[in-house]
Amino acid sequence: MGLWRSTLAHMAGGFALQGGWAVFANMAHPMPAPLIAGLVQGMVSAIVTLGLKHMIEAISARTTGLPGLVLPPLTTCIISVTLLFTIHRLAGTPEVWATLAFPSTIATLYAALYTFRLRSHQ
Repeated sequence: MGLWRSTLAHMAGGFALQGGWAVFANMAHPMPAPLIAGLVQGMVSAIVTLGLKHMIEAISARTTGLPGLVLPPLTTCIISVTLLFTIHRLAGTPEVWATLAFPSTIATLYAALYTFRLRSHQ
């Protein structure tokens, strides 16, 4: 199994990239708000990445053609924004939309690239 297929590598990448962004997006606020936002975003991203990876694989296995390329990234975007917005509001993250901009974009791009990768190997 290569790194590209490793679920743990996908989760670790989501934690580091998106948690780091959340710290940066909330740096204007006093500690520990940026650190809490980063930890919340990192943990949620790792868990969401695990679920999204399996969802993308399931949708890709059941669809063909254009829907098979569009549905996984679209579903990922909707789930990612809805879930992250709710969790950050509950966690009291000061800059919710700034915190969500990067992770939602990365999650959607990840879904598009991973879907394309799965399609190219079918």
